Amino acid sequence: MTTLYGTRRGTPRPRWGHRPHPPTPARDRTRPAGSGTALCETLLPSVATPAPSTPCRQAAQAVSTHARVLTVLRAVTQGSGVQGVIDLTRSTGIPDSTVHRILQAGVETRTVDQVGRGRYRPGPAMIEMALQAMTSAPAAADVQLMLDGLQRNTGGVALLFTVTGFGGLRRLCTDYTLGDRDPETLKALTCQLGSIPRSLRVGASGRVILAHLPPHMQEAVLAEGLPQAPAPGTIREKADLVASLADIRRRGYAIGRQEALAGWDGIAAPVLWGATVMGSLALAMPATEMPGDLRGVIQRTCDAARAMSLIAGG
Repeated sequence: MTTLYGTRRGTPRPRWGHRPHPPTPARDRTRPAGSGTALCETLLPSVATPAPSTPCRQAAQAVSTHARVLTVLRAVTQGSGVQGVIDLTRSTGIPDSTVHRILQAGVETRTVDQVGRGRYRPGPAMIEMALQAMTSAPAAADVQLMLDGLQRNTGGVALLFTVTGFGGLRRLCTDYTLGDRDPETLKALTCQLGSIPRSLRVGASGRVILAHLPPHMQEAVLAEGLPQAPAPGTIREKADLVASLADIRRRGYAIGRQEALAGWDGIAAPVLWGATVMGSLALAMPATEMPGDLRGVIQRTCDAARAMSLIAGG
């Protein structure tokens, strides 16, 4: 018998242009009736849905952004003089567009100072941060106590020098203990004290600071000429001076033989905050009184400088 859809019963033929419905999938007997989850899993293709942003991922992105900002700001301080965007891009490996945005934000916060077109240097806010950081240095009473102890244990003159960058890197004597020496004996030495910054190229107290400065700062100091009327023991040749800096870093202290002042020898050790030099602690003594075996005075000077460094670092 001919039917509406075909000539054989049970084998319907679709009408022209009509698409048959897909067969109804068998119900998942493990799921309750009416549940649409199994049907959706059967009919819809599996699509990979991106994972939502998690707090951990957001925190990692924030850390990366902050690290770039700090890297650029640190690069600004490590260059010699003013630097351009390309200079900072090469030294940091950060894209120039990102470097430029960071610098512009630094100009707005006074952390970076723009000099001319596309040239930058550290800004005044960095000086404020450095001064605030150095307030954790030893208190005046602690400094005086350590200087008195070093002077009493050695019989020399104990001096504390700090680094100053105003008008160029120099050392400045900020505190000292003379002991009970004859004023006439100290007359020449006291001329070296006070508020006049001294070169880092001469004297044990200067060279021990210079040895622990970053390379670009060392180059700036080495490019300077010798001070007028240098003392007899001043290291005059640059190659010899550079070699002495490597020796100081290896030993941890410096020895000066009539290097800063005729007739006076000196021993100095760095005062450090971590790996950053803040100044030096020096022991000065007439050359005729300096012992032949320096191990004792070197040990006491280094111990006092190490104790001062520990206080400076908190």
